Amino acid sequence: MTAEELYTVLSQYAQSQGLELNCDRTFTLQIIEGLLKNEERYGYRSCPCRLASGNKDKDKDIICPCVYRDADISEYGSCYCSLYVSHSWNTSDGPHPVVPERRAPNH
Repeated sequence: MTAEELYTVLSQYAQSQGLELNCDRTFTLQIIEGLLKNEERYGYRSCPCRLASGNKDKDKDIICPCVYRDADISEYGSCYCSLYVSHSWNTSDGPHPVVPERRAPNH
């Protein structure tokens, strides 16, 4: 699957969840390329903004969409890596807050 193909799939998925993909298409495609690279590397699409262990059971919380996504979007308007965002986040002209890491250290 190409990044463009996955972009289409994830965009439809985001809409089904009442979300959007980040409107910066170049940035979003880079994140999607990272997902595909991690799938090639580990066999699953772990968040490219976090360090995966290569152990699917250990990394199940960071397989995209990660388990932290909904809380991050609810509180900050975007997930940790800003792939999934709210409509208001996408249409805001102001600076976006940095989403802190919710994953426990040494996970």
